[in-house]
Amino acid sequence: MSHVRHIHLSAICGTAMASLAGLLQLQGHRISGSDKAAYPPMSDMLRELGIRVLEPYAESNLEPVPDLVVIGNALSRGNPEVERVLDQRIPFTSMAALMHDEFLKGRESLVVAGTHGKTTTTSMLAWIYQVAARENPILEPSFLIGGVAENFGTSFQLRPTRTFIIEGDEYDTAFFDKGPKFLHYFPDALILTHVEFDHADIYTDLEAVKTAFKRLVNLVPRRGLLVAYDGSANVTECIGRAFCRVQRYGFSPDSSWQLRNLHHLDDRTHWELWHDGALWADLEMQLAGEHNALNATAAAALAAGQGISKESVEMALASFKSVKRRLEVRDVIDGITIIDDFAHHPTAIRETLRALRSVYPAARIWAVLEPRSNTLRRKVLEHDLVESLRNADRAILAAVYQQQRIPDGERLHPEDVVKALNGAGIPTELHPDADAIVSAIAPQLAAGDVVAILSNGGFDGIYEKLPSRLRKR
Repeated sequence: MSHVRHIHLSAICGTAMASLAGLLQLQGHRISGSDKAAYPPMSDMLRELGIRVLEPYAESNLEPVPDLVVIGNALSRGNPEVERVLDQRIPFTSMAALMHDEFLKGRESLVVAGTHGKTTTTSMLAWIYQVAARENPILEPSFLIGGVAENFGTSFQLRPTRTFIIEGDEYDTAFFDKGPKFLHYFPDALILTHVEFDHADIYTDLEAVKTAFKRLVNLVPRRGLLVAYDGSANVTECIGRAFCRVQRYGFSPDSSWQLRNLHHLDDRTHWELWHDGALWADLEMQLAGEHNALNATAAAALAAGQGISKESVEMALASFKSVKRRLEVRDVIDGITIIDDFAHHPTAIRETLRALRSVYPAARIWAVLEPRSNTLRRKVLEHDLVESLRNADRAILAAVYQQQRIPDGERLHPEDVVKALNGAGIPTELHPDADAIVSAIAPQLAAGDVVAILSNGGFDGIYEKLPSRLRKR
């Protein structure tokens, strides 16, 4: 697209779509967008960019007729904007295809993929390159991240340099392209964090998930680098036929990059990073949790493999902040700490609660969960969810988000989770919505408590409603 065009993004408030909107605006294009409901943090970012979000979806949102419509993967046939695009043959594409055609061609594509940790790891990798660019400006990266990286204050950046760092999502691309988005990104180097069953709405089973990741690995050229987690048999299977260099990271003494002596002290996480049997660096960061140390190690390993200095890695991780909605402290009221975490899978919930336990060892930890992701809304991982929530002292569940859209036989029944947790000695309650939850728990909370609100959506405003109620108490 060599000239300025009017580009409309349908489903613009998705993290990747909002970031794409920002990148296209930086190229000088005129951007419009629509969604069924705008919500933070992407609605805030779009407002700051001066991009208006039209609500809800409507054929009239495509007036005047744009030169190109980017259709988000949340939309399907029957959506009024999709129907008008097809009826009038308005040119359309997907977010992932446009990313490849407009931003990745001719650049070095560094992709971070995996069931868990990819947003944080992508943010860390981008920050490592940004810090390295202080000494060598040619290293300053372009990036697209599925969340707002606090060091940058944004989820995207566009520079005239060669490196483009991008979060590789395994979710499908669009209603007209059911393959994973990351297959459009053609990585020159790849991080693979975890491979587990997820996205139960589009993948039938774990084998289908592994097939997607195997196809991604198959796109890395012989000259490329694959950095892969060592603690997962699924990851080992997925990288088994890689043609490029492979470096494993984790706790195994046989891996290229090994973490040792991991501990949390004075509000900092510390560990030794060994490379090929020799101490490579003493690393520290403010983020808590074993999973975040693994994420940081993956980013360090890929950066080092691309020629970034050890000093830049150390400096970047020591100054790395976080990503919005990843263990984010939203408020502290009367000694009660309210945490926001983007929980989409039982494993992510488990690691979040373990990380909180390491930071707040004496606290009573509450897990307040909205089963909202397409995986958590289904019963397929019910046992894993119960085991994850056992890491809390108290658990509160909301009703399944838009439960009518999930067949009863497939749907998670929160009352079964509540029964199992109470039977395991974890006091657990079920309430229909955010208002009921706030009314129930606000009188019970005491100084020293930590409330982890776990949802990958807006959770009906609970992030504002609970602090408001506590201030009035």
